[in-house]
Amino acid sequence: MAKATQLQSKASAANSLYRIQDEHDSCGVGFIADVSGKRSNRVLRYGLTALCNLTHRGALDADMKTGDGAGVLTQLPHQLFIKEAKKLGHAVYQDTDLGVGVFFMPVEDDYAEARIRKISETVLKKRGLHFFGWRKVPVSEKILGLKASLTMPVIEHLMVGRPTGMDDDLAYERTLFLARNEIEKLVAKDDIQDFYIASFSHRVISYKALLISTSLEKFYKDLADPEFETAICVYHQRYSTNTFPTWALCQPFRALAHNGEINTIRGNRNFMRAREADLSSDVWGEDIDLLKPVVQPDGSDSASLDNVLEMLMMSGRDILHAMTMLVPPAWRADKTMSPELAAFYEYHRNLIEPWDGPAALAFTDGVTVAACLDRNGLRPARFKLTDDGIFSLGSEVGTVEFDDAHVIEKGRLAPGEMIAIDTSTGKLIRDVEIKARLAASAPYQEWIAEHSIDIATLVDGTPAAPSGDLDILTLTQKQVAFGYTKEELDIILKPMLKDGFEPIGSMGDDTPLAVLSTQPRLLYTYFKQLFAQVTNPPIDPIREKLVMTLATTIGQRRNVLAQTPAHAALVVLDSPIVLDNEFEALIALDDRGHSSHVIDITWPAAEGEAGLQPTIRRICAEAEQAILGGCDSVVLSDRAVD
Repeated sequence: MAKATQLQSKASAANSLYRIQDEHDSCGVGFIADVSGKRSNRVLRYGLTALCNLTHRGALDADMKTGDGAGVLTQLPHQLFIKEAKKLGHAVYQDTDLGVGVFFMPVEDDYAEARIRKISETVLKKRGLHFFGWRKVPVSEKILGLKASLTMPVIEHLMVGRPTGMDDDLAYERTLFLARNEIEKLVAKDDIQDFYIASFSHRVISYKALLISTSLEKFYKDLADPEFETAICVYHQRYSTNTFPTWALCQPFRALAHNGEINTIRGNRNFMRAREADLSSDVWGEDIDLLKPVVQPDGSDSASLDNVLEMLMMSGRDILHAMTMLVPPAWRADKTMSPELAAFYEYHRNLIEPWDGPAALAFTDGVTVAACLDRNGLRPARFKLTDDGIFSLGSEVGTVEFDDAHVIEKGRLAPGEMIAIDTSTGKLIRDVEIKARLAASAPYQEWIAEHSIDIATLVDGTPAAPSGDLDILTLTQKQVAFGYTKEELDIILKPMLKDGFEPIGSMGDDTPLAVLSTQPRLLYTYFKQLFAQVTNPPIDPIREKLVMTLATTIGQRRNVLAQTPAHAALVVLDSPIVLDNEFEALIALDDRGHSSHVIDITWPAAEGEAGLQPTIRRICAEAEQAILGGCDSVVLSDRAVD
């Protein structure tokens, strides 16, 4: 077995402490761009200089050479690769006809390498792409540290040409995207490990490696070629937070580079997995299954966000629109926001949940390059603009030294803010303009007004007090059944009810985990909500009310690749805690297209523990039948407890 395969197999072994699900980053990130869109070698030089100045943002192994990873994502340098195409015996008539894939393949495994080549060439033929050939990427392995050298893949460029008769650049990019996904699926089907396509595009190309930033240019000889010209350079120095660095997880990814963590990552991944069954689009047709799984299983939190961004982008959404959907600002508490923009955020909340940071993101589709911060703004992003049109944004001041006499603007991104450069028009686009354009792109305000239902408009004041009192025996029995103890009644509930005070009995929780407790515990106590899953302290909606909300929606989530008025048809609740009158209003919405079905989840006490399993099966079957019958809300009710 190859050295790389041995090392990585050990890392992923079942008895190892390493878990791919725990991959997170806290890194240095930024981009350099020429606002005019003019390609030059100096943009690359500035980008590499900025990357070198972020060496302190990455970790270093004991060999003093192996880092957590560094890389750049640039526009495809046409002159350099047209020259390489000629060496392979092919002429390129238009610069944009050329496409290049960056392949990381298993080392010292001739069968796997040959199989990957065969699969790739077969897929290219199927997709109508012209196969130019394979190019061994010129590298200097002596630059690498021991661990990086042991795990270094075979790195090759797959060079292709535009399908005959295809004039649309986006259609060409989609064809390359589908080809990449199909190659990955077929290779995985053959159980070939340690394979990864870093990029496959006619717009951008990725150069990344498991090293420190100062070694990147020395490792990849292409980066020292004066014919390497680009107007965009996204750069990244990785610091993997208590996790295992690998070549594939170095950044930038295929569209973005990220500094921070996605604290909601488990929920984000699960929601995307749940949406896959509903994905459909005229853009993809029968190829829609090649998009699945949307989130690749072996990626970090940043890689997962990149997967979803790329899917939305390739499916027809502008890259700025897609990123604003995924990482929205805190909009509900902003009283100065226009109703049109608030409606944009309200509408897209129905499509997809936020990928919450902390996050500083630089991203590009090869034409537009941009950066944004998440709603909390806990990661820095500072920028400078020179009088000759060079725009530099990085995670700190000083990534590139410019003569202040030529700097015409300095600034930083605020929480939830975005800034972008469209190299096709030579325009720097500010946050206000980006958001105004997005808000005006569809009648979101009209769709929300017509289809969204705010539960607060359906109820009048607080719920009525229950009629009559329970006798003391029945009350005590119900308190025991629902897990209330005398301590909770006396120390927690009484002060809250009597004086409205926060109970001192809740200051700290020494209750054993339900699974370890010797006392009977209710089902919900076996589950805990995870938010700050990495390095950041938990926040709550009271102390952080500007950026947090308990508002939630109920109803059918529709195809995330589409945009219709029906996507707005959800019920909005200010809190997941529903009062009696709100609950009654909720289950009475059948006439407004929100049918609900109540399922009794109790069973006779006489059946004891034996009644649990058949009851769960009954609940599942009843819920499935309700959904198949057109119901879009299911209520699990324990009201029958007596």
